[in-house]
Amino acid sequence: MRYYIIIPTFNEEKFISLTLQSLVEQTVLPSKVVVVNDGSTDNTAEIVQLFVEKHAFITLINKTSEAVHLPGSKVIQAFNKGLETIDDKYDFIVKADADLIFPPHYFETISNYFQSDNRIGMAGGFCYIEKNDEWILENLTDKDHIRGAIKAYRKETFKQIGGLKPEMGWDTVDELLCKFFNWKVVTDNSLHVKHLKPTGANYNQAARFKQGEAFYRLGYGFWITAIASLKLALLKKKPFLFFDYIQGFWKAKSVKKPLLITAEQAKFIRNYRWKKIKEKIF
Repeated sequence: MRYYIIIPTFNEEKFISLTLQSLVEQTVLPSKVVVVNDGSTDNTAEIVQLFVEKHAFITLINKTSEAVHLPGSKVIQAFNKGLETIDDKYDFIVKADADLIFPPHYFETISNYFQSDNRIGMAGGFCYIEKNDEWILENLTDKDHIRGAIKAYRKETFKQIGGLKPEMGWDTVDELLCKFFNWKVVTDNSLHVKHLKPTGANYNQAARFKQGEAFYRLGYGFWITAIASLKLALLKKKPFLFFDYIQGFWKAKSVKKPLLITAEQAKFIRNYRWKKIKEKIF
């Protein structure tokens, strides 16, 4: 299968060469890799350019935006900039981070999943981080969720869900919309991707408020938000984050921020979330 990879990047001179090297060593090579350099002030662009000169399928796009990092909007705006430069001749498309090392067979395996069942809309492995000289699972989500760092979408699915939304929560709403449109989401726990920079390492309080806002805009409602906020805070081993998430939720609700989905989709999402919660309890 033909697949394209788009990599938004900002000041990743430390890791981007490792990511690109792991891509050029894939057993099934990508047809295109587009690196979107989003205003880096380090040597990211120069490092990517070295790969561009050696590999015809890699291209570099330069984009200028504010340096402030709010999860969701900046990265997906950069992704969408890359999306504007590609054609429609792919079978699946990947949004990848610039601080990853993929195992050599990663995308061959993903391709096999998509070929095995035409109702599989998304597929991915799991992110591992280094701790005490060991690579351990970055355990921030359920085992049926694909991390935002390594999202792979069938073309038809990607188009039906409307692409990726430049808002925090994009990497949750995409999967929920997949389920709404009756696509399957597949994860493979044998696919270990090395994540060289822990998720949220640079998140400030404004970003944490954004997480609570995202829960509201996903149509969760207060109680599902409270459960999700508590779970996320405990997984990060920072219980007091719960209050930032809840505050972000109430701020969004008070100003009636628009939802990321339709009312019908929000109802589906709430029912789906409650079903998952009940399954875990009972």
